[in-house]
Amino acid sequence: MMGYSIVIVQDGKLELVEMDILKLSAKKDNYQRLQIIHKKVSDLITIFHPDCFAIEAPFFGKNVQSMLKLGRAQGVAIAAAMSAGLEVCEYSPRKIKQSITGNGNAGKEQVWQMLQRIIFIKEKTIRYLDASDALAVAVCHHFQGDTHLKTSAKKLNGWGDFISKNPDRLKNPG
Repeated sequence: MMGYSIVIVQDGKLELVEMDILKLSAKKDNYQRLQIIHKKVSDLITIFHPDCFAIEAPFFGKNVQSMLKLGRAQGVAIAAAMSAGLEVCEYSPRKIKQSITGNGNAGKEQVWQMLQRIIFIKEKTIRYLDASDALAVAVCHHFQGDTHLKTSAKKLNGWGDFISKNPDRLKNPG
């Protein structure tokens, strides 16, 4: 299963646009599943036109085969985003949990409950925590101060920098 989420910031408030999962059939071979992931990510980019792409960084588990499969899936998703020209950011599971709950060891249910409060989600239950995990990545990315999500404003270092970046806003006093 692969969770995904699309959020926007409108009028200073974080809003959920889409949150769901892609359920991959065990009947398909690994390469077919990777192709499905690539197509899904590409389709989401085409439909929603995001400014950036955030993903959970691979975590190190005990099962090497599972880690390899997860790494390949993440790589395919990242490749789809990069092919579309999106900036890619990765966050560790601990960083995501800490960003949402204040506790890097929080459980998935605790993260979901905090997300409900942060984004004012009325549904009390969620069918797949993989979807809320994806939402947590998006919210974490927002909390890290991503300028794509917040505003298209340019960072400035004083008036001289403002003038050089905004020559069209100068008025001739004469």
